[in-house]
Formats: sequence, structure tokens, C-alpha cells
Amino acid sequence: MALLTRGPKGTQDILPGQSGRWQAIEHALRSEASVRGFQEIRTPVFEHTELFQRSVGDTTDIVQKEMYTFTDKGGRSVTLRPEGTAGAVRAMLEHALYNDGLPVKLYYITSCYRYEKPQAGRLREFHQFGVEMFGSSEPVSDAEVICTAKSVFDRLGIQNLSLEINSVGCPACRAVYHDALKTYFSGQKENLCETCLGRLERNPMRILDCKSPVCSEIAKHAPKMTDYLCGDCRAHFDGVQRYLRAAGVDFSVNPSIVRGLDYYTNTVFEFVSCDLGAQSTVCGGGRYNGLVEEMGGKPLPALGFAIGLERLLLIMEAQGIEVPVSPRCEVYLASIGEAAAQEAFRLKNCLQECGVPAECDLCARSLKAQMKYADKIGAKFTLVLGDDEIAAGRGTLKNMQTGEKTELSLRDSFTAEFAAVSAKDGFLIK
Repeated sequence: MALLTRGPKGTQDILPGQSGRWQAIEHALRSEASVRGFQEIRTPVFEHTELFQRSVGDTTDIVQKEMYTFTDKGGRSVTLRPEGTAGAVRAMLEHALYNDGLPVKLYYITSCYRYEKPQAGRLREFHQFGVEMFGSSEPVSDAEVICTAKSVFDRLGIQNLSLEINSVGCPACRAVYHDALKTYFSGQKENLCETCLGRLERNPMRILDCKSPVCSEIAKHAPKMTDYLCGDCRAHFDGVQRYLRAAGVDFSVNPSIVRGLDYYTNTVFEFVSCDLGAQSTVCGGGRYNGLVEEMGGKPLPALGFAIGLERLLLIMEAQGIEVPVSPRCEVYLASIGEAAAQEAFRLKNCLQECGVPAECDLCARSLKAQMKYADKIGAKFTLVLGDDEIAAGRGTLKNMQTGEKTELSLRDSFTAEFAAVSAKDGFLIK
């Protein structure tokens, strides 16, 4: 019989054999964020469409080409979130989190949705870890956010990443820069793609982010934002670099970084890998000082970053980084006969209540089939129960890796005796 349907294009199922890696990485991300003082926020998977149109920018590829937007049964336009920042800003304002003291430091691990051509590390449903900080305009907060991203990569053992930073200025100096870009790109009109021709008047900086090879080549010779920074923006950018040097963080200035969203101001940055081919950016972020006001709040400086988890897993695989995964089964209790099956079930529950991953037969298998199954699920220990073991109140625990055997009581001291044996292999029960 044929399958009724398959998963939608651009999505993936994270299967039990893979989910342990995701859980381990997510635990590391949550732990690192907590150490850095960030608290978790969870926002809805869909929002009113105008939230993203106003925040992300209607000249971006995301808004123009990639958003999953539809009309609900109440006639309202809603959109599956294409990124995490807009929802976090909306929630921060709606619930007045700024009243709890500044800076407000938030993080999220969330799914996002963009309609684009699926490729390695880029899916239509993908996952992001992101942090957002509200309330500080000081260069030190830029350095703090960048160092938070670096600490995540260090914790996971990821190497060969380069940090590239830039400043896209404030609205005042960017207006002067826009004029310079319009002048430059106007001389290349006949070579620009149709999308970039539309951007030329509305937001010429978006041309710098175009994926067209022709437009990208033209953009290489365009004026650089760093040559147009006003005094305040130059001082801020210099300050960020001083704090990064103070923290011992290596970086390079890349004037071509503008990021793909309209809300960025001042600092923008990317962590880039040479192990991912064309999809080299592993983390991207920066400041968005005007976004809170744009979304109806009082002026409040803000900044953050996002890391794509699919790309994170790809780079860890490329670098051969093993992810520690909790054991699926520490001990398997095999049984022969109904009475032994009941005793195995009782002992299994005792172990599980102590935090030990334990299994017993649930499918009325033969002893031979049970042992094959124990091997398949990677049980470290096995204990076979039959009438003789029940009568004696003792059973033999076998280490499946070394072959070592240890006799254990099946009575009240069972879990304590098992704990003593398993602790030798580094497993501690709670």
C-alpha cells in the first residue's frame, strides 16, 4: 500500500536516532544563554503579517518572496514567522518587560519558515537559536552579544570560524550613503536584475545583498558604508572593536556585510565557516536601534543574533565533532515465563524511578529474541530472570561490553547494588 502522503518539500523529520543530538545541542545553547544572563521567551508560530512587513522590511527577499502568508477564517492576514526577532520585540513591548529593569536579555530556540529553494543547511522549515538584548546603546553591549555567540561555538568545540563585522550606520549617515549607492548603481541599470531595479530607489543597500552573480559582482565595487559613517557611528564602531580586542576576540572588518533585514543599524556581524561551501554564514546579527519605536514602543536600543541549528549540525559533522547523547538503554531485564516477566517489569520500574534508562520485554519475545533486541538498542547491561532467579532472590548482571558478571539481590537493595556496579562505568543514578 502506497503512503498517503510524504513530508512537504523543504521540511525534514528529526527521527529518534537524530533527536538525541538535537537535545544535547539545545541543552548546551540553553546553558550558555543562562550563564550569560539571557532568559527564554517563546512566541507564537504565526503573527499578524504587518509585524514582519514593518520590521523585516518590504524591500527584503523575505517579505517579497519568501513569507508563508495566508488569510485566516476571520479574514485577517497572518504569516508564519520567517525569523525570531520581530516576535520577541512584539512580546517585549506587549508585556512591558522593560519595566523589570534594563537591559532585557532574551533567548529563544524556535522554528522559522521561508519559501525558498531547499539546499544543504537551508530548509523551508528551519530552526534558530537567537538572543536579543534591549536597553543598552553602549559599544560594550555589542561586544557582549558577539562574545555570547562565540562562547556557544567554543562550548560546542567548533573551530575554524572567522568573525566579520561592519557598521551600517544610523538613518542620518545612511541617507548620505544611499545617495552614493544610487549614483553608482544607476550607472549599472542595464545589468541589474529586475528585483534590484526595484530596490534602486527604495533601498539601494538591498542590492549589496542580492544573490544574483551579476549583481554581486557589480556590488563588489560599490561605495563602502564605512567611508560614510557620521562621527557618532564611527565612535561607536571603534568602541565595539576596542571591547572585542579587550576580550581577546579576533575579527576583521568586512564593509560588504549589510545583513538581509532592513531593521539593522550600526553594528552588524557574521561568523563565517569555510566548511559549509556557499552557505558559509553560521551566525548573523547586529543592532536594530529603531525597531522598537517602529513597532509602537518608545525609543529603546536593541541588538541580537541568530544561529541556524541545521547549519550548526552540518558544521559539527564536517569537523567530526561528536555530540554526547544520553544512553537509550542502560540495562535490559530479560525474562523467561510469566512470573519472571512480572518481576522484570517491577525491577525495570524501580530503575526508571531512579533515573536509569531501563527496558524489559513488551512484545512476548523468546529469550533469544529479547537478547537480540537488547543488543540492537545498545543496552550496556543485561539481567536474565527465570524461575530459579526468582526463587533465590538473586540475579546475574552482565556487562555487555566487557563480559563481566556481577550477582545482585532482587530485593530492596537491588537499585543500590546496581548503582555501585554501573558507577564504575561512569553512570550515576539519581
